[in-house]
Amino acid sequence: MDYSLFTISLLVGTGFIAGIINTLAGGGSNLTLPALMVMGMPADIANATNRVGVFLQNVAATMGFKKAKKIDSQDVLPVMIPSLLGGVVGAFAASYAPETWLKPLLLSAMIGMTIIMIVKPAMIAPPEGTIPFKVSEKPSAWCALFIAGVYGGFVQAGVGFILIAALAGTLRYDLVRTNALKMVCTLGFTGLALIVFIWNDQVLWVPGLILATGTMLGAHVAVKLAIKANPNHLKWFLLVMTLCGSAAAMLSD
Repeated sequence: MDYSLFTISLLVGTGFIAGIINTLAGGGSNLTLPALMVMGMPADIANATNRVGVFLQNVAATMGFKKAKKIDSQDVLPVMIPSLLGGVVGAFAASYAPETWLKPLLLSAMIGMTIIMIVKPAMIAPPEGTIPFKVSEKPSAWCALFIAGVYGGFVQAGVGFILIAALAGTLRYDLVRTNALKMVCTLGFTGLALIVFIWNDQVLWVPGLILATGTMLGAHVAVKLAIKANPNHLKWFLLVMTLCGSAAAMLSD
């Protein structure tokens, strides 16, 4: 494996950008997966190695949101249970099945989310002061979180959009708390997926940790931006990233 200045800079740089994108919206793995594959990794090894950067990025983001008091501890377990269950299913599927069948699902979800944000933005960005529902009050949220876990355990890229739809769209969290809980959920099922990939000897640690250096820095910056940003700016950033993610999914092989 080549660890030239170019490849190290590529991994750290794309990791930094992806850490910001993943923390504020989703789809950062659309950058990091190609960067890992440029180094000569097969798709399955790149998919597994990418989880090192995603996992540590989520650790950094979760700690940042918790320090800023944007994570309500009583909300963590109810949203994590369905996403963790889905993550186990998705992680095992990723080790033994092709990922091509998930592309139409991701693309449909992102296009649908884009349309909703344009036509009825309050569904994804609830008005200030909206009181969130509990997972027990919204069975549809449990299903959405489980599906997000399955997808995230399987391929990771774009899972943030599905989690945002579940947390903001069905449970009505504001975008800052949605992003905070999104990172907690992603931390959980990424950890489970990483264990499965390590067990199957699919993780390359050196490039994974180099990538993680960038993703953690990006997550640290993004948490500060999320807390200080105007909610409308977050909404527009999310819309742009959703459009970019849709385009990346359509253009990918």
